[in-house]
Amino acid sequence: MTRLSFTRRVLIGAAVATGLMAGTAFAQDDKTTIGVVVKIGGIPWFNAMEAGIKERAETLGVEAFMVGPTSSDPALQVRAVEDLIAQGVDVIGVVPNDAAVLEPVLARAKEQGIHVISHESPDQENVDWNFELASAKGFGEAYGKQLGEMLGGKGKYAVFVGGLTVPLHNAWADAAIAYIEENYPDMEVVGDRYGVAEDVDASRRTALDLMRAHEDLKGFLAFGSQGPIGAARAVEERRKGGEILVMGPFSPGQGRQLMHDGILTGGYMWNPKQAGEVFVTLGNMIANGEPIESGMEIEGLGVVEPDAENKDIIVDQLVEINPDTVDDLAALGL
Repeated sequence: MTRLSFTRRVLIGAAVATGLMAGTAFAQDDKTTIGVVVKIGGIPWFNAMEAGIKERAETLGVEAFMVGPTSSDPALQVRAVEDLIAQGVDVIGVVPNDAAVLEPVLARAKEQGIHVISHESPDQENVDWNFELASAKGFGEAYGKQLGEMLGGKGKYAVFVGGLTVPLHNAWADAAIAYIEENYPDMEVVGDRYGVAEDVDASRRTALDLMRAHEDLKGFLAFGSQGPIGAARAVEERRKGGEILVMGPFSPGQGRQLMHDGILTGGYMWNPKQAGEVFVTLGNMIANGEPIESGMEIEGLGVVEPDAENKDIIVDQLVEINPDTVDDLAALGL
């Protein structure tokens, strides 16, 4: 099997066996090898991340590729990491669906001398570093503030997250809800949060159910790249555009028509392509033994103040998604 096959997106399932057959092919030269396991393959957000991984790898002269599971089942991520351990990569990157489920397999990777980097998972156990392009508190509060202002401080809203075991999504939700409770006491969150926002069909169905159950529902906060799309499609089906607001991070290319149609209200994001680049930059630094220190500048992150105790590198680089910016963001391949 040629090296080219390792740089293509790997979909979990039958492709795991293919990867295992590759064995230790990565050990044939001295290039740093980096495999990044994302939440789910084939969706625009992670397609953009893959583009960043490939471009940065070419610039730095390393081998880097993305593994995209066929669903958001945490067990598939565990299998993907096990496959990367078997291949003998130098660095494993991961965007966890369930931080706790991944802890044992990440520990095994580190025991075998493999460096581990996570993203969207603050305080992740068994990693060298976790990095974020937005602080959890700042990201969540930005959404709480925007929704509160747009609803005039009144009305019911629902909250979606990618999964109830995804730490970062739930931290965003916590921050948004706390901000709304403190600043807009006349607003009311409906039920508990719903772990459907990495599945466009599940988020659509859940949004339809909630609109049927709560005729006075006024908004959705959907944290997870497919949640805003699914909720917006539900709002469109019910002809509630402009009456029910839909906000959350989404791929501009996937959601721009819904935004221009007045169905998707907007929100904030960071650049997933940039996150892919950072996986490779940071992975290459760690593999080469370069220390990560306070005040240093890392391409893609800027000047950093790392939290060495919790292994977190967190910066705030929010990008607003609105009708004036969505087309330009989509043109970047996002």
